[in-house]
Amino acid sequence: MARVGRRKVCRFTADKSLVIDYKDPKLLKGFITERGKIVPRRISGNCAKKQRELALAIKRARHLALLPYLADK
Repeated sequence: MARVGRRKVCRFTADKSLVIDYKDPKLLKGFITERGKIVPRRISGNCAKKQRELALAIKRARHLALLPYLADK
């Protein structure tokens, strides 16, 4: 039988002062796995709108070399 757990709350919706910005790699690193992949919504607990914004910000930061595409070996 599947485990029923508590639903995670979107961190960005709960705290209005948190803003998703591609120039903030410290915040974005919390949503990237140790292999460099973007953490899925069901694990991070983000709402759909904020997950899309977050993915776009991570991709922009990677393009500008603020975040790595791949994790270090």
